[in-house]
Amino acid sequence: MRQRFFSRLRIFCLGGTGYQTYIVMNSKKMNHRPFTIQAVLFDFDGTLTKPGGLDFSEFKKQIGCPQNTPVLEFIEAVSDQDRRRRLYSDLDKFEITAAGHSHPCEGAEELIVYLRGKGVRVGIVSRNSRRSIDRAFMNFSSTSIDHFDVIVSRDDPVKPKPSGDAILLAIRKLHLDPEKVMFIGDYAFDIDAGREAGVRTVFFDHGTVTAGSVNGQDHTVPNFKELQPLIRLGLPLSAGKFPSDLLESFFDDLDFSDPFLLIPPGIGEDAAAVDIHGLDVLVLKSDPITFATDAIGRYAVLVNANDIATVGAIPRWFLATLLFPCGTTPSHVFQVLDEINALCRQNGITLCGGHTEITDAVNRPVATGMLAGIIERSRLIQKQGIRPGDKILLTKGVAVEGTAIIAREFEAKLKDFAFSEAEIRHCKEFLSEISILKEAGIAAEFCDVSAMHDVTEGGIAAAIQELSTAGNHRIRIYLEKIPVYPQTEKICRALHINPMGLIGSGSLLICCRKKSCKALIERIRDSGINISCIGEVLEEGKGIEAISGTDVVEWPCFEADEITRLFSDGVGGRGAAG
Repeated sequence: MRQRFFSRLRIFCLGGTGYQTYIVMNSKKMNHRPFTIQAVLFDFDGTLTKPGGLDFSEFKKQIGCPQNTPVLEFIEAVSDQDRRRRLYSDLDKFEITAAGHSHPCEGAEELIVYLRGKGVRVGIVSRNSRRSIDRAFMNFSSTSIDHFDVIVSRDDPVKPKPSGDAILLAIRKLHLDPEKVMFIGDYAFDIDAGREAGVRTVFFDHGTVTAGSVNGQDHTVPNFKELQPLIRLGLPLSAGKFPSDLLESFFDDLDFSDPFLLIPPGIGEDAAAVDIHGLDVLVLKSDPITFATDAIGRYAVLVNANDIATVGAIPRWFLATLLFPCGTTPSHVFQVLDEINALCRQNGITLCGGHTEITDAVNRPVATGMLAGIIERSRLIQKQGIRPGDKILLTKGVAVEGTAIIAREFEAKLKDFAFSEAEIRHCKEFLSEISILKEAGIAAEFCDVSAMHDVTEGGIAAAIQELSTAGNHRIRIYLEKIPVYPQTEKICRALHINPMGLIGSGSLLICCRKKSCKALIERIRDSGINISCIGEVLEEGKGIEAISGTDVVEWPCFEADEITRLFSDGVGGRGAAG
């Protein structure tokens, strides 16, 4: 029966995101065509400015232009040169007057500031005159013409939209590939020009254009609020965990109707759990190790075992996928394999398979572990069990793992800051503390333990936020009660990083009913592990209430783990610790 059941299991691992991401294979298919954005070009009137500033219908009546004929094309077709010059002069006056009354579209200036902050080039491609564009910017409050890297108007010697020539001129001035440029406009000419130029097109739909008159665009948005998340999908990610809000949006489209899936993917979930049809619950975890370290095999086993233990399960079967760069010697491979085997045997885990390969796809060793564990269903600990009044406990101190990594990977840098050999050696030994199996095992024996979550990439700041999200309860944290080792504090002060955002395997967050809190603390301390009460669970919802002294302060948020700032070559940490 067991073999037949496993043949029907429809679970697979996405991996590499920082959260345990197992999904049902019959889930809704996502349609995310990949793209990269290095520059965003905007139409001006009706896109960066509010629509309706230019009443071309009235102007066409004044100059005798048919309503279904574009103004520029009508003027250009006039054979009488003197009349053509007068019409252009009238158009300039009309645009300048309208520009004086125009205002930026809501959210436009904020988006320009956001893009420049992300290093994205910005430009304007317009059928308007340059003088009218300059005049309109006098009504902008936080941006100016100087915020744009390139501006192409009808004064430039190229065909105007719907020709793609003006967009291509802007791209040439920026020295970019059209495929990495996005163009945004509110009219059919904008989309036609963008398609001809080979850029990604976005129709800015104010609802003022007749339905069906614009087609062929890559995207349609109604406002700048929805435009920013779209652009974000094309911006390079920082090293570290995949952003939780983006991952959550993916989860929203998945089908979790499989009755055997007890713990589906979610922000802050450490492992997946599958009911084996009346047998024990199978707990699954996959995590890669991607930083260069002399203990990559040890990390591969322990970070996966830690996550299995947070739901109360016993780690049992380990598979390792090892990728080594070209030039690696067999002795280096055997060192990692021996390390994995030793850690498995030490923790009662069977090394039961995997894959080992030498490849030019990596420039440093990458170890991906897949670990399975088992637990009785009645003993499974799920974060949805937390309740208001539960105490939040933290074992050891923050940034245990980060302290060890920095000492091992940046020894020379620490010596530059006058760290002694003994201090560095002591910090390196923090590696022996990254397992949370002992304290998790003790906590699992208490029926009043409602949740556990190990602190990994993103540090304690990310871990508590993830716990709040997974448990759907707000959390109050007393900042002064969060323990920081003096060695960690000294390292962080010297390197100008914050221990709250530093990778921290070795620390375990435990939620426990108030009545059992004291007994649990005593048991864990008796085992030789330090533990502190740092807060409590509040009402349903998401978010952190941080208390410093008697003041409510902002909870720290880090775009990437603090350790990524120390890797000048872009190494960003493990990248998948849950």
